[in-house]
Amino acid sequence: MKSPKLTICPCCGTRARIDLDIEPCANCGAFSVGPPLARPEFELPAYGLTAAVAGAGALVALVFAAATAFALFERKPFSLAFWNVAAAAETAAWHLKFVLLPVACAAFVAGARSLAHVSREPSRFAGVRFALGGFATSVMVAAGMLTLIGVTVPERLRQREAAREAASNVEAYDPIRALLEYQQQFGTLPSSPKELKNLPDPDGSIARAAAMLSPSLAQYEPESTIASLPASAKARGRRSAGVTIRPVSLRTGADDAVQGEPLAFTNYTLRLAGKDKKLCTPDDLFIRDGMIVSTPPTLLKPCARAAKNVP
Repeated sequence: MKSPKLTICPCCGTRARIDLDIEPCANCGAFSVGPPLARPEFELPAYGLTAAVAGAGALVALVFAAATAFALFERKPFSLAFWNVAAAAETAAWHLKFVLLPVACAAFVAGARSLAHVSREPSRFAGVRFALGGFATSVMVAAGMLTLIGVTVPERLRQREAAREAASNVEAYDPIRALLEYQQQFGTLPSSPKELKNLPDPDGSIARAAAMLSPSLAQYEPESTIASLPASAKARGRRSAGVTIRPVSLRTGADDAVQGEPLAFTNYTLRLAGKDKKLCTPDDLFIRDGMIVSTPPTLLKPCARAAKNVP
């Protein structure tokens, strides 16, 4: 058969852009012996390419919609609000990024090539509009997934950094828990890490916390807030109407301020050695009442002074 663009040898089926009436087939050497067959009067349109393009677009969109619906139903409380649906779409895009996104991109490339072939002779194909719709759907799904993934990248990086920070601070949670247990059981914080041995220790975590609070690895400062009277008010006696009560913060070593009465410590500041196991280095951890803080608490002694007492 012969067409304006391509000649197919009727003997061996080789495709060649030559005129077999003049030149022989390069594969089998056959010449044309007559004119090509006439095209049929009624030719049915083809729909294979157009159906494939439309089906690929519909399949990609259906899978993404189903994943978004599952992510939406998993969110509590369930809501069809815009931002809730957008968050579910972000979750679906992130979960399907290695499966559906390559498929959508492949559908886009294959659809573009198929539509380029169809555009040469659109009258020979049926369902061209459906094919255009499927191609547009593939483009929108691929572009939408890339956008949703790109939007979530900064938050994912922030969460990963928070996870790394939590992993680096995990050692600080043992002494924090031990101090909290001591306060819950005795109604006060320990004046010294040695007092933690009074706690039950079935799993050895209290011993580990006490070891981490040793003077070479930690700087522990318990505090207590009490009410005291000015000297002028005390001189006027209990019946004085102008008595003013002001809070005073006491730390370890100030027991003489409340002679004969037990002092209950309610707050504490703590400096823990970091991964290098050396105090007063840049990787030290600072804790204020069970919360890890980024800057040293003002009540802690300067590191240079504390370092002199470290053996």
